[in-house]
Amino acid sequence: MKFNIKRILAIVLSTVMCAGTLASCGKEVDLGENAKYNSSANTDENKNGVKIMNFTAPVEGEEIVVISFRGWGDVKIKLFPEYAPKGVQNFVELAKKGYYDGLGFHRIINGFMIQGGDPKGNGTGGESIWGEKFDGGTSPNLIHVTGALAYANSGSTSTNGSQFYIVTGTKSSDADLDSVAEYYGTTFTSEARELYKKVGGTPFLDGNYTVFGQIFEGLEIVNEIQKVSTDSKDRPYEDVIMESVKVISYDGGEVSFTLPEAGIMNFAEPVIGEEIVVMEFEGYGTVKFKLFPEIAPKAVENFIGLVNNGYYDGLTFHRIINDFMIQGGDPKGNGTGGESFWGGKFDGGTSENLIHVAGALAYANSGSTSTNGSQFYIVTGKVPSDSELDSYKVTSSAARDLYKIHGGTPHLDGGYTVFGQVIEGFDIIKQIQKIETDASDAPIIPVVMKKVYVEKFGVPEISDASEPTETTPESERPTNDD
Repeated sequence: MKFNIKRILAIVLSTVMCAGTLASCGKEVDLGENAKYNSSANTDENKNGVKIMNFTAPVEGEEIVVISFRGWGDVKIKLFPEYAPKGVQNFVELAKKGYYDGLGFHRIINGFMIQGGDPKGNGTGGESIWGEKFDGGTSPNLIHVTGALAYANSGSTSTNGSQFYIVTGTKSSDADLDSVAEYYGTTFTSEARELYKKVGGTPFLDGNYTVFGQIFEGLEIVNEIQKVSTDSKDRPYEDVIMESVKVISYDGGEVSFTLPEAGIMNFAEPVIGEEIVVMEFEGYGTVKFKLFPEIAPKAVENFIGLVNNGYYDGLTFHRIINDFMIQGGDPKGNGTGGESFWGGKFDGGTSENLIHVAGALAYANSGSTSTNGSQFYIVTGKVPSDSELDSYKVTSSAARDLYKIHGGTPHLDGGYTVFGQVIEGFDIIKQIQKIETDASDAPIIPVVMKKVYVEKFGVPEISDASEPTETTPESERPTNDD
């Protein structure tokens, strides 16, 4: 069944051990792609009392929550005491007494959720304001769309405590939602379906966890936090800490329930004087790359450091697959070696601003971006169909357009560190990808990087031409008339 792995994730999303006003109803909230969601739309579902309220904007003066993430920024959350009274009461009172201040997020899964609120920091602790577990129930009016705030539990909503999670999730197709409905017996209203398709979430959790809030400012921060490197237990290697969790009165500021569409930077033009990398292929020619230190700083630092040390000079491309990529940078020449500029592995992360379009330069890894070393690949790929882009969850219109124009490997997005783009000599890469290879995709005739070096883009070389050579016509030689 398609959702078995997500069922596992849902099961282990656990702890181990109405006074709000509706005056904001009717306010239109931008959900991206020029679409509007009207929180008071008159549908048959409304008449039956099942209206999705997650994207109801807060009104001036109501209580909201501000989570200040150390080193990341502030996230603002609307609460729903009218639909989850005990859930909101518990969270508000814990926050007001400073319970969450300084606690970390002990479990982070990209494309699913981030979980915190445990004073033990390992998922086994925490308690409610009543000193024991409580039942927050569920409401059909609040669902697990991206940005939803809910309590973790150990099997039912009667085991809620202090631990909570923020949904990140992914966008669903109708087929995805049909699979969830079949497997879990969940009934989705047409409104819920449209929201899961438009903004994403974790629909397989509906009905089993107490949703009681929704991010309306700072969703981009949670979106970035979910990408941090984690260990085999989903615990982040570097602590993600709530500096403070405050309950304040909403002042009528900006409301933005969804992420802005990422600007794709792969084809940004280099500026005169910036550092680019030049790769001379033995017998083929020269390929030049723009780098993106502002987006992938550690990745670029690593590559330039290795290049300046002459690390890649004379190394081969040990793996070549036509219409996919060419891979090199291993001093062993077989895909088992290499290390970073600092020795060992490093985490270069990912960015929605750089995608796997043809010509992209990225690091190979062994399961996560925290295992980057010296090995890299250059994307060739092919032009995907709309159905393929749908299956790979490519929802950005800018990314879809670029993939349909240039081709690439969209299924790699989010799993590998892209840090550069070919700006000259891509015809050489396309030629190399077609060479004969063995059963292990190793080229029969070695493809060698003769030399790799850094130069300043658009800055002509300055040389001393004062001494004439045999090939310089006398009329063009500098002379001294004295």
